[in-house]
Amino acid sequence: MFSSDENLFNFIVFFILVMAFPTFILCQFVTSSYGKHYTSADSGTAISPPIAWAFMESPTLWLTFIVFRLGKNYTNPLAFILISPYLFHYINRTIIYPLHLRSRSTKNNFPLNIAVTAFIFNLLNAYIQSRWVSHYANCEEDESFWVRFGIGLGLFGSCMVVNIWADGVLLGLKSQGGGYKIPRGGLFDYVSSPNYLGEIMEWLGWALITWSWAGLAFFVYTCANLVPQAVSNHKWYVEKFGEDYPKNRKAVFPFLY
Repeated sequence: MFSSDENLFNFIVFFILVMAFPTFILCQFVTSSYGKHYTSADSGTAISPPIAWAFMESPTLWLTFIVFRLGKNYTNPLAFILISPYLFHYINRTIIYPLHLRSRSTKNNFPLNIAVTAFIFNLLNAYIQSRWVSHYANCEEDESFWVRFGIGLGLFGSCMVVNIWADGVLLGLKSQGGGYKIPRGGLFDYVSSPNYLGEIMEWLGWALITWSWAGLAFFVYTCANLVPQAVSNHKWYVEKFGEDYPKNRKAVFPFLY
């Protein structure tokens, strides 16, 4: 079916872009049953959250290192600069975040089917991101390259800080015990899921950094997946806390949605 690596690469990029639409539609009716949405009755086999996160995010590291060595840009320092933000994000998500979870989570309450589905997505996505940077990207040092990289990196870095900070706030509340509490402070005063907002904007920054269809596909699919999840989180908070939940908060985009 695929006569060349380029055909495979283009097919996966196109597939992720196309799948963003049915993913968005499906997420309007089905909420991923992990975290606060977990119910043992309809979640099937469940595993430990730290193990789930380390497993499903792992292709972003090991596959990236494998694929990167095979590209024509492997010896180009600019390629290493380009891939660095992507690796920084996933070192946190694959290694550091699960370690934080390990000290706070003792239950097997992460559905195995979600972990496997995410693993497959990350397998495909890690391939196209690392293959683009290591082989197909034009790593030529010019003015437009550094302008895009600078703007994209600024957005990526600042929003990664937001993402990590928001995760830390939520984990801190969980470690206090006594059930779920209303998170407050910072961007939590404006949206229910600043961690999702941070991640969405990170991958917009990545799309600017790479200036590629692969980066755009990742950003579009992230929006299709996380925006409905943020809306579900917002509805959950409103239903649980009622009048105590701040009425001016939006789901994911401050003042908008």
